[in-house]
Amino acid sequence: MAEIINIPVVAPIPAKSSASPWAPLGEPLFRSLWIASVISYTGTWMQNVGAGWLMTQMTMNPLMVGLVQAAGAVPVFLVILPAGALADMVDRRRFLLLTQGWMVLASATLGILTLTSCVGPWVLLLFTFLLGLGAVMNDPAWQAITPELVPAKQHASAVALNSAGFNVARAVGPAMGGLIVAAVGCGTTFLLNAFSFLGVILFLYRWKRPIEARRKTQRVWSAIGDGFSYVRESGLAKSVLLRTGTFSVAAVAMLALLPIIARPYGARGYGVLLGCFGLGALLGALALPRLREKLSVDGVVVTAILIFAGMTFAAGRTETFALLCVVMLVAGAAWIGILACLNVAAQTMCPAYVRARALSFYLLVLQGGMAVGATLWGALANKIGVPDALSVAAVALALGVLALRGHRITASELELAPAVLRD
Repeated sequence: MAEIINIPVVAPIPAKSSASPWAPLGEPLFRSLWIASVISYTGTWMQNVGAGWLMTQMTMNPLMVGLVQAAGAVPVFLVILPAGALADMVDRRRFLLLTQGWMVLASATLGILTLTSCVGPWVLLLFTFLLGLGAVMNDPAWQAITPELVPAKQHASAVALNSAGFNVARAVGPAMGGLIVAAVGCGTTFLLNAFSFLGVILFLYRWKRPIEARRKTQRVWSAIGDGFSYVRESGLAKSVLLRTGTFSVAAVAMLALLPIIARPYGARGYGVLLGCFGLGALLGALALPRLREKLSVDGVVVTAILIFAGMTFAAGRTETFALLCVVMLVAGAAWIGILACLNVAAQTMCPAYVRARALSFYLLVLQGGMAVGATLWGALANKIGVPDALSVAAVALALGVLALRGHRITASELELAPAVLRD
């Protein structure tokens, strides 16, 4: 269940519900998968630290460092739409077993090659691409299974718990990865990531999935076309995709260039900085319900983007480690505020029968934007330097807010439907 780029899992903007936020953990199936997921997410963040740091050991070229982020996201352009269609058409359990096994093989092979000193910059990018390919194929089907594990009244709480688990891993995983890289090298983090998938694979193997509803037989490209037609005619869907695209392209600059920013502080410092970002995301997710009592959804998005823009600018100009940790903490909180609104809207913008396909379009824009942005900011930093590139990214974030003033997302549009998906 790996995500090579920083694909967010965020807490939903809560709808009114009588269900306890902890109730899904009382369901044995959900509880088992939740524990396995947290372990897998932790492995993913360790892998991210190892890959980013390994590239800086081989080259300090900002473009190559930025390509580590991009390589994991490039597959989104190739397979996310067919993956979304397949997730609506085939047995998701078997499909997920295939994608999880693919990621185990890719991560383990990269670990072995790294430990035997057989990895160069392009080999690292190749295996990052292969691991990203499995993650992209996995995403739509994975996001669609939570409603099958909990009662309908617990769906919103299940999404929130999935979000909390991800953000706990995001806070802990990078710090652990930095310590492991410093102690025994990057290859070990890749092998540990491979092992982290095994809990999810065991769950899927033992899961007795309910009998599926009869599906309409159609070709993959025909199914993709139906999804595209629905998204094209939905005003909410277009607003969500436009906001997601403008944000993801500019926002990824900080994360893509962070290995270079953190270079003076070593592998441990890099892990701590990513951990601060994850901790900020966790704190932001916890504070979001109270913030929503004071601001509209659109107000949360605009405010958080402007804060993130300020932190992006500060990341390139801050000269002390302690202050940089504060910058990453605030940036993480802002990041989760933005994507909470967009992600819940993406989950609810289409009915259940086309949901995986709609999510595949959202993931295409989100991850594709990050892939383009990581390459763009790496190339720009190579020409004008990291601080100035981050300054340009900050300005781009602010201009995106102004350009999309007419594409508002209102609170009524973000009420969770009964069949809400995990993010």
